[in-house]
Amino acid sequence: MDAKIVGWGHTPFGALDMGFEELIQTAAAEAIEKAEVDPAEIDGIWLGHFNSGMVPDAFASSLVLGMDNRLRFTPATRVENACASGSAAVYAARDAIRAGSARTVLVIGVEKMTTLDTKGVTKALAGASYQGEEAGVSFPQIFGRIADGYFQAFGDQSETLARIAVKNHANALSNPLAQMRREVSFDFCNTPSDKNPLIAPPLRLTDCSLISDGAAALVMVAEDRDGFAHAAGFRAARQVNDVLPMSRRDMTQLAGVARAFELAYEDAGITVNDLDLAEVHDCFTIAELMIYEAMGLTPAGQGAKAVAAGTVMADGALPVNLSGGLKAKGHPVGATGVSMHVLAAQQVTGQAGALQKPGAELAAVFNMGGSGVANYCSILEPRL
Repeated sequence: MDAKIVGWGHTPFGALDMGFEELIQTAAAEAIEKAEVDPAEIDGIWLGHFNSGMVPDAFASSLVLGMDNRLRFTPATRVENACASGSAAVYAARDAIRAGSARTVLVIGVEKMTTLDTKGVTKALAGASYQGEEAGVSFPQIFGRIADGYFQAFGDQSETLARIAVKNHANALSNPLAQMRREVSFDFCNTPSDKNPLIAPPLRLTDCSLISDGAAALVMVAEDRDGFAHAAGFRAARQVNDVLPMSRRDMTQLAGVARAFELAYEDAGITVNDLDLAEVHDCFTIAELMIYEAMGLTPAGQGAKAVAAGTVMADGALPVNLSGGLKAKGHPVGATGVSMHVLAAQQVTGQAGALQKPGAELAAVFNMGGSGVANYCSILEPRL
C-alpha cells in the first residue's frame, strides 16, 4: 500500500517575523485544513529540520503538537539529512504508510536561518561537509571548486549560469510565496560588480541561493482512502547516498544524482522525455546546470544546451524550477524538500495557480543534501 499526498501548506519564504514554532504550526495547520482530516486521525508526524546550530530548539519534533490538543501523544520524529532533510522526512513518513504502521501522516519541513548573521549561517551550513578534509571550507567555496573543475573540463559556463539565474528569478515573479520576486537582467548576472561580487570564484552572488526562513507541510494517507478533492501519488521515489569526501568523487559530474534519477525512471517506467516539469535543487546555479546532465537532458558537459535550446524555460518542453527554485523562491534548508513535493503535487493536481503548467501529469522532484551526497528523486502523478 503506497501513500498519496492529499493536503499541503506553505508559508512565505524569506526573512520572516514568524518564530520557529509559529512556522511549524502555520504550515501544518494549512496542510491539515487542505486535506480536511481530523488531527486525531494522524498516526505519526515527521519533521525535516537541519538546524546545525541555527536555532536553539534542536529537540523540535513535538513543537507541532501545541497547535491542537488532538495531536497530543502522536508519535513525532525529527529527521535530518543536511539540505535534504525535508525529503528525508517525506520518505520516512511514506515508508510508515507502505509498512502498514500508519494510514494518515503529517510531514513538516522547517528552517529559521535569519536568527544568525551571514557568517553564522555559513558556519552552520558547513556542517554538511566532510570535516576530515573540508573543515573551514564554506558551501559557496565547495560549489565554487565544483564550478571551477567543471569549467576546466568543459569550458567557461559563466554565461549559462547567468541565464539560469535570470530564468529562476523570472519564474519567481509568478510565485507569491517566493522570497525574491525581482527580475534580474542577464548583463547584471553575468558581470561582476559591487552589487554582484564574486563570492567564491567563479560563482557570483547571483549564482547563490538565499538565506531564508520558512516551512512547508503535507498530509499523506494510504492510497486506498478516498473522498479527497485532490491527490498526488508517487510513481517512484528513490534515495541514493554517495560517499561524503569530495576527494573520493569526480566532481565534474554528480554521480549520486544521476543514479537517483536512473533508479526513479526505472521504477516509474519512464524516461526524462516523459516528464512535464521538474523542481530541482539549485542551491547554486552550477548545481542546476549539472543536474540537467544527471537527469538525462543532455550528455555530460553539455548542460548548457538545455538552456540555449529553451528546454528548461517556463515555456519549454521540460520547465525546471517554475517556482523560482532555491535561487529565488528561497532555501530554508529543512523546508526545501517538503516545499518541492508540495509544489509538484500542486502541479499534477492542477492546483498550482499562476505557476501551473497546463496538463502537467508527471513531475520530478530532486532534493540534494551536501555536495551531491544525499540524493532524493521523486516522480509524482495525479492519484484519486
